[in-house]
Amino acid sequence: MAKSGGSGQWRWLWLTFAVLVLDLGSKSVASFYLGSLTAMVITPFLNLILVHNTGSAFSFLSDQNGWQLWLFVGIAIAVSIGILAYLWRAALHPFAAAALCLILGGTLGNLYNRIVYGYVIDFIQLHYKDFYWPTFNVADSAITLGVIFILLSAFRSN
Repeated sequence: MAKSGGSGQWRWLWLTFAVLVLDLGSKSVASFYLGSLTAMVITPFLNLILVHNTGSAFSFLSDQNGWQLWLFVGIAIAVSIGILAYLWRAALHPFAAAALCLILGGTLGNLYNRIVYGYVIDFIQLHYKDFYWPTFNVADSAITLGVIFILLSAFRSN
């Protein structure tokens, strides 16, 4: 059952902070220890490899000449403001509030990379035989989990 008013959702912002710290910390470690385009094999399906992604998910628009950076920065800022406004105003189930805070943490982690470096640091590579999933990071994982949780909460009965 959701609380009346949105101020109770602010208690979930610790999750945003945790995602941000884990994301930026793991990207820093990956940048220090991993060589660009040299995969460190962890398991038969998991590699660590340093990738500088100037695009978005699945490297969308990474082949452009730089204008996409500001598009993605603008989108990330708008999404972050939208999530914070929604957390402030809406009466949300705690599951949905936590999901939005996961998305916010991931968005801020990737936004930081774009503003500071001009690209997002990706380093987690999953694969099965010759099929390789696009390389990603902790922020991308938090955003994906947040979206999944939002979808699950939409199917919950009140």
